[in-house]
Amino acid sequence: QVRLVESGGGLVQPGGSLRLSCTASGSIFSIGAMGWYRQAPGKERELVATITNGGNTNYDESVKGRFTISRDNAKKTVYLQMNSLKPEDTAVYFCNLDGYSYTGWAPYWGQGTQVTVSS
Repeated sequence: QVRLVESGGGLVQPGGSLRLSCTASGSIFSIGAMGWYRQAPGKERELVATITNGGNTNYDESVKGRFTISRDNAKKTVYLQMNSLKPEDTAVYFCNLDGYSYTGWAPYWGQGTQVTVSS
């Protein structure tokens, strides 16, 4: 069984920063691409950023220059550093990865962590 545990969400004022972490555990033998998505109330889940196992990154236009995705393969962890946060960044943030387990390759999702940007 593969489990993704996220942490680092919370309440922050506009202009502030947060760092999200997501660590995989369980029977996962290899990890491919990792990423972060978010879902605001009444909206569909959207891509925030992705990173390949080679370190190539991709960002949604709305977060370019403010968010940085990184990963530590030894720790099976992906991070999202969020700076200059805006109220429109308020959402539940989900981590995602492509993982290889006993059943082959499959996508896995975290449970989500709430990020609220408000004064």
